Amino acid sequence: MFEFLINPAQLADVLSTALRLSIPLIFAAMGGLLCERAGVFNIALEGQILFGAFGAAVGAYYFGSPYAGLLVAIGFGMLSGLLLAILGISLRVNQIVVGIAIILFATGFTSFMSRLLFPGGGNSLTLDGFGPINIPILSDIPIVGKVLFAQNGLVYGALLLVLAINFLLFRTRAGMSIRAVGETPSAADAAGIHVFRTRYACVITGSAMAALGGAYLVLTQVLLFSDKMSAGKGFIALAAIVLGRWQPKLAFMACLLFGFFDAVQLRLQFNNPEIPFQVFAALPYLVSILALVGLMGRANPPSSIGRPYDREMR
Repeated sequence: MFEFLINPAQLADVLSTALRLSIPLIFAAMGGLLCERAGVFNIALEGQILFGAFGAAVGAYYFGSPYAGLLVAIGFGMLSGLLLAILGISLRVNQIVVGIAIILFATGFTSFMSRLLFPGGGNSLTLDGFGPINIPILSDIPIVGKVLFAQNGLVYGALLLVLAINFLLFRTRAGMSIRAVGETPSAADAAGIHVFRTRYACVITGSAMAALGGAYLVLTQVLLFSDKMSAGKGFIALAAIVLGRWQPKLAFMACLLFGFFDAVQLRLQFNNPEIPFQVFAALPYLVSILALVGLMGRANPPSSIGRPYDREMR
């Protein structure tokens, strides 16, 4: 059943697929991590991925360019982040409730609008997307070359994003401010850090990152839009943040872990057609549950995550 793991050609295919399947999780996890480091619980990642996918389809379809699709996807992500920030930060609505509301709104809005804007509801689209970029010489290295050096630009962008978020949070003064706001906003406020402005910036930026995960799905994998195509990826990204203990590099490794098991289950479906595919499709979700159970009691989020800040209550 697992013979593909010892076949170099098949192993390269599985690892390459695993990396591609990890990219939406990486974008969403980095966006959610940035929000949560600033003290805002962004459970809306699932809806933001869906908004990004819809925005990418709208931009690519009406402007005929995948770059336009990226810009529209980012715009949708920023608007969803602004909504989360207004309700969760300024109006102090429970952030979990707001996140669930955004997910439900995204599901209904994108489903309805896709039927208005696209022929066949988006399922019959053939959009322009981003193709692979083969790096000369390096892409010819056995196994590793196909996995790391024959991917599209969004894959490389996601990998650079992990390094950028890690550098921002732990090597810059702005990152120190973000972490201070997420841990003890009253002390950060007393030190002259604008808590609301910092949280707004992180939530809007992080939401745009999550939307890029949806844009990746549309512009590189399927080249069309379909209802609920986020398929639980936002929730897996939340699990990756917890599994990674709110550290960008560890969250990135958790995304790769989930992507690997997703690629394995696809290969198992192909190699074992006599077994119901649902048995294998549940594998990534089972792994995420087991990973979270193993961390129970040991993962410590930022101290003020999910807690509205009121300057008058310092």
